[in-house]
Amino acid sequence: MKKGIIYATVLMALCATSAMAQQNNTLTAKEKSEGWQLLFDGKSFDGWRKCNSTEMATNWSINDEAMQIHQGERAGRLQGGDIIFAPKKFSSFELSVDWKIAKEGNSGIFYYVVEYPGKPIYYAGLEVQVLDNWNAGDNKLSNHLAGSLYDILPALPSNAKPAGEWNTIVIRVKDGKATHVQNGEKVAEYEIWTEAWNALIAKSKFKDWEGFQNGPAKEGYIGLQDHGYNCWFRNIKIREL
Repeated sequence: MKKGIIYATVLMALCATSAMAQQNNTLTAKEKSEGWQLLFDGKSFDGWRKCNSTEMATNWSINDEAMQIHQGERAGRLQGGDIIFAPKKFSSFELSVDWKIAKEGNSGIFYYVVEYPGKPIYYAGLEVQVLDNWNAGDNKLSNHLAGSLYDILPALPSNAKPAGEWNTIVIRVKDGKATHVQNGEKVAEYEIWTEAWNALIAKSKFKDWEGFQNGPAKEGYIGLQDHGYNCWFRNIKIREL
């Protein structure tokens, strides 16, 4: 009899824990009180559009409560499907995103995006790399691996999960001071608009790009990259600081 009671108690506890588990693309009462807002509700692309366009890019869909970018015919090359969250520009914020990538995949999460007609999202926006670190062609440089500030600063340690598994990245920027926390561990820290920052840009591929000459801008859009590979994003939420 006692064993039956214990079993029932354990079962009830497990059921309660399962019921309390947070659903994807939702906010807890605590998060709401802290000022978090969802940028994706898991059902629609409300608020999102193609960069430099008024329409949503056609090569994105919603599957299993996640935004999915679909692999193009020329994987690894710009497909013209970069998207931004258009209703608002952000300056000081904390952004949390879950992502997973297909084998050999490559994508990116952007902030401080400024639209330049005819130019891709990365022309004037900072990219936090999304990558299959093991199989992607762009895995030769440490500052090109997942979680890095692309081509500027590496993610250390390199702690991304393999292709097909979910990762969580939290990007925090306040008064020019930024951190990347990937899968619960701080992997990058830097300060924008300083002499040290200018030195980093001078060593990067962006040194002669107009969007980086005196930048980045001190506010801009949040964006997601179409790099021609299958990639998924969910639980996209932000709070202003």
